Amino acid sequence: MNRVHETNRGSAPKLPRRCALKLLAGSLLAMTGLAHSADAAVKGILKRAIPRSGERLPAVGLGTWQTFDVGPRAAERAELKEVLRLLVEQGASVVDSSPMYGQAERVVGDLAADLGIHERLFLATKVWTSGREAGIRQMENSLKLLRAQRIDLMQVHNLRDLATHLKTLREWKAAGRIRYLGITHYHEGAYRDLERLVKTREYDFVQFNYSMSEREAEERLLPLCADSGTAVIVNRPFAQASLFGKVKGKPLPSWAAEFDCASWAQFFLKYLVAHPAVTCVIPGTRRVAHLKDNLQAGFGRLPDAAARLRMVEYLERL
Repeated sequence: MNRVHETNRGSAPKLPRRCALKLLAGSLLAMTGLAHSADAAVKGILKRAIPRSGERLPAVGLGTWQTFDVGPRAAERAELKEVLRLLVEQGASVVDSSPMYGQAERVVGDLAADLGIHERLFLATKVWTSGREAGIRQMENSLKLLRAQRIDLMQVHNLRDLATHLKTLREWKAAGRIRYLGITHYHEGAYRDLERLVKTREYDFVQFNYSMSEREAEERLLPLCADSGTAVIVNRPFAQASLFGKVKGKPLPSWAAEFDCASWAQFFLKYLVAHPAVTCVIPGTRRVAHLKDNLQAGFGRLPDAAARLRMVEYLERL
């Protein structure tokens, strides 16, 4: 079975190797003691604090793009149900969805109700339409589909009609209908807008793409998020599964064991989680075996700054 976690949401330009390593080196200057941080030392899954509240979130969660877009038949949903059950059993909680993801919100809501795990999930979804009334209707529908009394995190998907929806999100947060508000994008082409918006400190969360082959966020966004107290959710952690293609048939380096890494998926995810500005990564999968593998990135030691640089250099030599 091919190890495919993500599907195509648009290609992104690759940085030249020299430029990419320069960006990485710059980001590493601000990082100290990662492998021996308090986060990594805590038993159980690694948790990171949401800067605005101090609430701690498991650092590995679950995306639902395409993977949860299935029909109503039990056979279609059986493994997804086990994925959600295992997610909470292992101490994780973040599930990210969107009205754009077909039936994903409905499937998450139905399965969470069947399992009785709503109170153990951190539900994140998005508003993805234009106009105030249309946005309100869509968010009300998300509450219904997710079978939730309130949404933990409501995000403006790809910044669509942001000014309009921000007013509504502030109102919903004040009324207790959502707990946090945020913005999302999936491509470096939006980084200029994200930089500007993060600087306003209006948003509790920002979600964007970041992977070992898409590292521009290390220089442009992650330092800003740390400075502004903005929580970070990472999407496309496997670069649309292209990272698995790059390492297919290649051995995991033996030194990966120094930070408790036993697979390529863990290698890619631990690199991201080791950055102190990252709150949670959300690889998507419908396979129990893949979820087990992904979640292990949230356990054990993390690579330190020197190890992260070594990881990039090793990957680029393949």
